[in-house]
Amino acid sequence: MNWGNGIILVFVGFVAVMATMVTICMKQDDLHLVTDNYYEEEIKYQEHIDKVSNSLDAAKKALSFDPRNNVLTLNLPVGAAGELHLFRPSDARMDRKIAIDIQNEAANTVNLNSLQPGYWRVKLTWEEKGQAFFEEKKIDI
Repeated sequence: MNWGNGIILVFVGFVAVMATMVTICMKQDDLHLVTDNYYEEEIKYQEHIDKVSNSLDAAKKALSFDPRNNVLTLNLPVGAAGELHLFRPSDARMDRKIAIDIQNEAANTVNLNSLQPGYWRVKLTWEEKGQAFFEEKKIDI
């Protein structure tokens, strides 16, 4: 075999490998973006920064997780309302959103036994006394 045949053989092999990789990538159908409306949420980012800043100024953390019982405790005052987003980075189909409205101090726990085991991000957005807050916690179930 001479140099010309070797170069052509390497080139054909490279093209075959690239075509295989492109075919495999195009057949994947379970790609999940972080959010469907990414650009709209990017514009609202300054509001998010303000919410995080407000929660950092708060005296105590709003979220605490008990891994033994899979219970999430919301340390929010009576009258606080918002949303709890249970975010699964590996599969957007498992995400859940729960409306939060604290009417009494006894109703401030969320049982997480129904969630699939693995890594979760818990995102809590709430308002109290006209001020918006945001807190995020990473948990393993």
